[in-house]
Amino acid sequence: MAGRAGAAPLRWASDAEANVPFVFHDPADQSRLTGYEYDIAQAIARRLGRPAQFVQNDWDGLIPGLQRGLYDMVIDGIEITPEHRQGVLFSRPYYMTSERITVRRGQQGLDTLAALHGHVVGTLKDTSAERMLQADPSIQIRSYEEETNAYTDLTNGRLDAVLLDSTIALYYGAPNPALKLAGAPIGQVAYGVAVAKDNAALLAQVNAALDGMMRDGELHHILARWKLWTPAMAALTGDQGTPDIAPDSWRHYMAATAPIPGWRARLDRYVGFLPLLLHGAVLTLAVSACAMVVAVGLGLALALLRRYGPRWLGGLAVLYVEIVRGTPLLIQILFIFYALPGIGLRLSPFVAGVVALGLNYAAYEAENYRAGLQSVARGQIEAALALNMTHAQALRFVVVPQAVRMVIPVMTNDFISLLKDSSLVSVITLTELSQTYVRLSSTYYDYFGTGLLIGVAYLLLGLPFVRLARWAEARFQTGQRGQGRQGHI
Repeated sequence: MAGRAGAAPLRWASDAEANVPFVFHDPADQSRLTGYEYDIAQAIARRLGRPAQFVQNDWDGLIPGLQRGLYDMVIDGIEITPEHRQGVLFSRPYYMTSERITVRRGQQGLDTLAALHGHVVGTLKDTSAERMLQADPSIQIRSYEEETNAYTDLTNGRLDAVLLDSTIALYYGAPNPALKLAGAPIGQVAYGVAVAKDNAALLAQVNAALDGMMRDGELHHILARWKLWTPAMAALTGDQGTPDIAPDSWRHYMAATAPIPGWRARLDRYVGFLPLLLHGAVLTLAVSACAMVVAVGLGLALALLRRYGPRWLGGLAVLYVEIVRGTPLLIQILFIFYALPGIGLRLSPFVAGVVALGLNYAAYEAENYRAGLQSVARGQIEAALALNMTHAQALRFVVVPQAVRMVIPVMTNDFISLLKDSSLVSVITLTELSQTYVRLSSTYYDYFGTGLLIGVAYLLLGLPFVRLARWAEARFQTGQRGQGRQGHI
């Protein structure tokens, strides 16, 4: 059933940046989303008669975003656990899997959970695998946010083993010629669609859609195409059929991510990254420029209040500066995006990123401007007042222009720092340059070449402002020397 005309979209969220085979960008066409959970979400929306609308969010923000009403449901390998049930409602399981141990090829003996005793083992944070490892205090656990990082560290000898569910091991561990799966499956993990606690009506509709997909074989067909149909799924669904379904989606992914022989083919792939890099660079520059406007305006206001305002306002300005400078920028970004909706203030990711960066850098700009204001001789404002200017006019036309002129070089350098700190807004779903790096490097297992491309992109963005800072500094110094010569005439 196609989406009904005028029906509200079914907004569903996942973290598609490095999330094979759940929801991810097709390596052969980065503009297209794919994945077995992507297919399931599309099927659910179709059965509900609503158009599907995907919402990108960082893994850590998926459940908080759901609780804040940013979307209707989450489907991203969310394990049905008592801890997770405290925050959301879960559909019936749409996939059952188990944990698998992955080791380097040639390693022997690490094929059971007990055998991992005393070893360094990698896993993903906040997963059943992590909780299994925590039961043995002798195991040194390395918890990761991205699957690729865990398997890369295993390949490089930083880990003795990786424990993750079979779905991830099939796509990240098994294809790597340097790694192998060891031992039998361990335990059982169930994935469910998460909806908000107060949305039981949607939960019933999702369950009905999943029941229908299990009865008519659509779920079997989706999973088989991704090479994920297992005896556990046959037992869960009661579908004991053995239709001849080719694993086309799995083959497509393997072909798209196969190592490329020769430098020319690799160069062609890098050229294909350019549209993504351009989009990330434009977003990075836009967020940074808008945030700097906020920082400059608010910073100047704070400095003026501290220098010339009433004592109580100056005290509030000091308190603001100390609080902002004393807390991490990342926490401020997360607070503005996820906490403010609790009081009815919902900001888009772009606006939240601009506001967070702007408010943070305003504290530092305030200190710069305060130093600039203090450097303007007291006689300047007295002379302006003697010429019948009001106090506000003296500040506007005499003091502030001189102070701004003195801090322009510092302000330009601050913008370069802000440009790099804008990478932190990736945690609130903005796909700027750093998040583009995560997506591309984890998709193609190419951290070196992709990292160089991202580094060059940041360099090209910042270079004009580096030159601007040098020009402003030289111009200011020239002006100072000229004023010094005039003072001796």
